[in-house]
Amino acid sequence: MTSRSRPVPGPSSPWDGEFARYFGERAHSLRATAYLLCGDWHRAEDLTQAALLKLYLAWPRLSRHDSLDAYARKIVLRTFLAENRRSRWKRERLTDAPPDVPARDAETEHDMLVRQALAVLAPRQRAVLVLRYFEDLSVDETAATLGCSTGTVKSQAARGLATLRNRLGPHFAAVAVSGGR
Repeated sequence: MTSRSRPVPGPSSPWDGEFARYFGERAHSLRATAYLLCGDWHRAEDLTQAALLKLYLAWPRLSRHDSLDAYARKIVLRTFLAENRRSRWKRERLTDAPPDVPARDAETEHDMLVRQALAVLAPRQRAVLVLRYFEDLSVDETAATLGCSTGTVKSQAARGLATLRNRLGPHFAAVAVSGGR
C-alpha cells in the first residue's frame, strides 16, 4: 500500500461494528429525509443505500464521528441533487393514472397533498424546504449543508414557500411548512 492509497474495506473491516451501529440507528431517518426530497419510497431507498455506501467508504477517514448525522444528510442531499442533474431527461414522467400499489395507510390526505406540492418544486427549493422545515435546520446549517450562502437559502425558501402556498391554498399556509406535525 502506498502512502496515498486508502484502506479498502474488506469482509471484516475494523470499523464494521461501529458503522453497523450507526446504520441501525440512523438509516430510517436518512430514508425519511430522502423520501421527502424525492417523493418515492423506492427511490428514497436507493438514495439512502448509495449515501450509506459512500459513508462506509469514507468511514476510516472521518476524524469526527460527533458530526456524522450532518455529514450523512449532506451525502443524501448531494446524491439526490446529482441524480436529478444526471437523469432529468431519462426519468419516468408522472401521470394522472393511479399507482399500481395502494397508498400507505399511515399517510393522510394532508400529507399526500403536501408531498405532491413538494414534488413540483425545483430540486434546490425542495432541498431547502426539507432541510429547514422537516429536518429543522437553521438557515446557517442549511447553507452549510447545501454549500451556498444564507441569502440563497432564504430566497429559495421564500420562493418554495410561495409556490407551496399557491398550490395548497391559504388554509394550508401554517401547516404545510411544519410537515403536518
